Amino acid sequence: MNQPLSTPSRRELLRLAALAAAALSAPAAFAAAQQADLRGSIDAIRYKTLPASGDRKSTSLQKMIDEASQSNVPVFLPPGTYKVSNLTLPDNTRITGVPGASRIVYTGDGHLFSAENVKRIELSNIVIDGQNRWLGDYAGALVQFSGIDEVFIDNCEIIGSRKHALQLERCGGRIERSRISGAGQSGIYAVESAGLSVTGNEVFDCGNGGILIHRWKKADDDSIISNNRVYRIRANDGGTGQNGNGINIFRADNVAVTNNHVSDCAFSAIRANSASNIQINGNQCLRSGETALYVEFEFQGAVVSGNMIDGAANGISIANFDKGGRLASVTGNVVRNLTLKGPYEHELGFGVGIAAEADTLISGNVIENAPRWGMQLGWGPYLRNLVVNGNIIRKAGVGCVVSVADGAGTAVITDNVFQETAGGAVVGFAWDKKMSDELAANGQNPYPQLTVERNRIS
Repeated sequence: MNQPLSTPSRRELLRLAALAAAALSAPAAFAAAQQADLRGSIDAIRYKTLPASGDRKSTSLQKMIDEASQSNVPVFLPPGTYKVSNLTLPDNTRITGVPGASRIVYTGDGHLFSAENVKRIELSNIVIDGQNRWLGDYAGALVQFSGIDEVFIDNCEIIGSRKHALQLERCGGRIERSRISGAGQSGIYAVESAGLSVTGNEVFDCGNGGILIHRWKKADDDSIISNNRVYRIRANDGGTGQNGNGINIFRADNVAVTNNHVSDCAFSAIRANSASNIQINGNQCLRSGETALYVEFEFQGAVVSGNMIDGAANGISIANFDKGGRLASVTGNVVRNLTLKGPYEHELGFGVGIAAEADTLISGNVIENAPRWGMQLGWGPYLRNLVVNGNIIRKAGVGCVVSVADGAGTAVITDNVFQETAGGAVVGFAWDKKMSDELAANGQNPYPQLTVERNRIS
């Protein structure tokens, strides 16, 4: 026998009425919010550029982009997959979508996105998928911009490019909060930049490089690379350092590389080649295949401070005084767990904590587990004006190797702590040949160009 239905109380009726009102108002509120964000935008439905429409020549999407640019309004792509190629972006292009749901898929006819000599391009909230398809010989990347005053790429995903994922030449602007992966070459390749910012991105699983800031000729670049996560960078094209770096600065002056997390790179976590006034500060560098932090060749001015290095063939190298590399400060870094194995044969070998050659302060660093040398000061005659003060070196083959070869210059080695350095705390070398006994013991320094005082050995 069915039970009679109970009569709702007045309180229950009021609650149901409130829920119904909220449900009816929600879509309108959502629509209003969308209009506020994309007021005046042009969307793909109006131009029949529908997801998976098979519009291989991309004519309707190109027409939509052109009209939106002329009207100075954004293009909105609803969720779905848009199969396109050979799009040329005019000035004031703004393309946005639904993060993770609006997918632009390259069909393999030459290039995907290109733009040249315009003022402003914006891409946001879209997935760009190259599907590892063929790119034309003229195309260096899946997304390629040249001569753009302001490029803004935000909250995008760029995947599966057979060459570079993103290539910028003579561009300024910002690349931020984006995920870039699976590029055959590098994730971001920027040449001749004008104050570019690359911040808060994730770049991984690329064939030859992570983030590259290069110039054709050495000059001011003023780029900032900060708070990025870069990992699993290979060196498919081999070499001795031109490939396989997480972040690579080449001929670009006045660049800051700060607070990045870089791991599992075939060569360096961060490599600066011929880059003056470089700052490399506060980075986490894990499991580098070669030298974790490298400042080399024609540079004047480098600050390397507050970095954490755990796992590498070498820790930090400030090199190439023979090519004009000089003037640096290396302070407050932690370098640990190095290895004697590297990615190629080297005349000296690997397993060195910190190496420097000219006009450099090395102070307040901690080095642990450097199987060859904790520090290498100079190389043959390439030693001038090194001050090594207040460092801790423990568990190293030799604590500090200093060059005493003919022509080597001045070094001051004071107030350092050496522990468990079986081959000596401070020892003179000529090139790779040992030339002295312990120099840190009182009265045992026969080299007037060296000051070795107040070091503690245990």
